[in-house]
Amino acid sequence: MELIEQHPFLEQMLEEWAPALGSARVAYGGHAYRVLNYSRALLGSARHDEELALAAAFHDLGIWSDRTFDYLPPSVERAEAFRRERAPGLGAELIASLIRNHHVLRPLRTGPDPAVQEAFRRADLVDVSRGQLRAGLPPRLVREVVERFPYAGFHGVLVRTAFAWAVRHPLRPLPMVRLR
Repeated sequence: MELIEQHPFLEQMLEEWAPALGSARVAYGGHAYRVLNYSRALLGSARHDEELALAAAFHDLGIWSDRTFDYLPPSVERAEAFRRERAPGLGAELIASLIRNHHVLRPLRTGPDPAVQEAFRRADLVDVSRGQLRAGLPPRLVREVVERFPYAGFHGVLVRTAFAWAVRHPLRPLPMVRLR
């Protein structure tokens, strides 16, 4: 399957949220494109490219748009506002579930289109682990995606943000992680 190197949803989000993203714009953009491409490869189909692209664009945006590490609710809200305005034909429930459940620790087997949700969840894990966990993806594909969309300091941004949050919220250090 050919890599998606540009998608209108991602490009529009990156342009509109550039002030909030600041110096993390390139790092977050790369993360979103890596997650999109890994999701497609794990799914083995281009059938849900639009939903995956929209979810990838917004899935972590709340970190910057709302300046919080409890970012799933604002990320869902931002994605839904974008979907309503620019892609009303796409399934709101699936997109919200992709974002809401991408840090669930167990495999997803229920909800709207569980195979798509599981591919997205695993794709994010591949990227956050810097390809150490590949979820069955060939090492060559992971290298190809990272060469096209370098990490650009994304993991450092996550570590600094997580640390700052944990200092202020020691009883909820990872509010986005759920068992289900």
